[in-house]
Amino acid sequence: MIKKVLTWLGIAFLIFFIAFNPNSAAAVFSSLGQTIGDIARGFGTFFTNLVA
Repeated sequence: MIKKVLTWLGIAFLIFFIAFNPNSAAAVFSSLGQTIGDIARGFGTFFTNLVA
């Protein structure tokens, strides 16, 4: 029950954040995307070096 409530509160906060501060929200999501890309490149380099 509490997990469901926290999930809906998180979704509501996300919608509120995007609606009232779209520039900052875009910057946050862009930064997260870049971080995920960096992590993926790091794993790729690791496995490439591991096999080579």
